[in-house]
Amino acid sequence: MKERVQKILSQWGISSRREAEKMILAGRVKLNGKLVELGQTADPRKDRLQVDGVVIKHRPQTIYLLLNKPAGVVSTCRDPQNRSTVLDLLPSELRTGQGLHPVGRLDGASTGALLLTNDGELTMRLTHPRYHLPKTYEVWVQGHPSATVLKTWREGVMLLGKLTLPAEVQVIHRTTEKTLLKVVMTEGRNRQIRQLAEQLGYEVIKLHRTAIDAIQLQPPKAPMLPSGHYRFLKEFEVLLLKSKVGL
Repeated sequence: MKERVQKILSQWGISSRREAEKMILAGRVKLNGKLVELGQTADPRKDRLQVDGVVIKHRPQTIYLLLNKPAGVVSTCRDPQNRSTVLDLLPSELRTGQGLHPVGRLDGASTGALLLTNDGELTMRLTHPRYHLPKTYEVWVQGHPSATVLKTWREGVMLLGKLTLPAEVQVIHRTTEKTLLKVVMTEGRNRQIRQLAEQLGYEVIKLHRTAIDAIQLQPPKAPMLPSGHYRFLKEFEVLLLKSKVGL
């Protein structure tokens, strides 16, 4: 039975479907020795698929990781500017041949919790706008946002022509020059917190994600996952994520 190549790559855990489309457009995928065009179909039982010159096969073993991303590392599998990627933080046995990819992203300057997996279906659902999993951030901003500003942030702000969803925002700590906020949001627009804070008149000094839903960098009664390190998700954490997105 023939299926679209990007769907096969996703089902086989090579990448998310969106990432597979980008790989095809970049000329990285071949079908029986010829470059694949977007929308082209293949029979996974008979046809020969290659990614970056390597023949790929179905990998039934799925991998789920939580990474504490450091600053200066980009949330992609490959970077045309040769910057360090999140895959560079993994050992060679996970970095290559496993189809691991980040679920969503954190911008290069931001740090903290980032999921990586080779489960393309889970990635597609976790990044789909239909599923709003809460993500928790520690955000240092320059200055001292007023109660009015925080109320506006909580209720939603018109950002690039679209109202942001309501968010939880509370003050954790203040110094003479800056404020630490805890922000819990269910949206994931690119650089949303930085742009929103700037629009409200406050520069983000540091942005650190501490949790994705109940998946935490420091679970209760457990040590903090160090920056640049990863851990395998526990079975109940994987089941929790899947249940939240209908898998």
